[in-house]
Amino acid sequence: QVQLVESGGGLVQAGGSLRLSCAASERTFSPYRMAWFRQAPGKERELVGSIRWSSGSTFYADSVKGQFTISKDNAKNTVYLQMNSLKPEDTAVYYCAARVVVVGDYNYWGRGTQVTVSS
Repeated sequence: QVQLVESGGGLVQAGGSLRLSCAASERTFSPYRMAWFRQAPGKERELVGSIRWSSGSTFYADSVKGQFTISKDNAKNTVYLQMNSLKPEDTAVYYCAARVVVVGDYNYWGRGTQVTVSS
C-alpha cells in the first residue's frame, strides 16, 4: 500500500512563506492526479489545489489562486505546495492526497501537517 508523507509544516508569521512536501513511498507509484487539501478547526476539509501527474497541469481553489503554487518532481515522486503571503486564515492541517482514476475519489491520503500562521 502506497503511503503519502507530508512534511514542511510549522509556525510562521503572517506574510511569511512555507513549502510543504508530500512524498509517495513507492517510486513506481503513478497517480492520475495529486492534491492538497486543508482543514481548519471547526471547518470542513477543502480542496486547495491539484496537479495532474503526467502533464503538470494545475487547478487551484479561488481562495488561494495567486498565493499558492503546486509543483512536482516525478523523479522523487514528490509534490510540493509553495505557500506565500500567508494569512492567519490559512491556519489548518494540510493533507496530501492522490487518486489513480480520472474521475473519482482521492483514495490515498497522508496524515497531514499542521500549518499555523500567527498575526
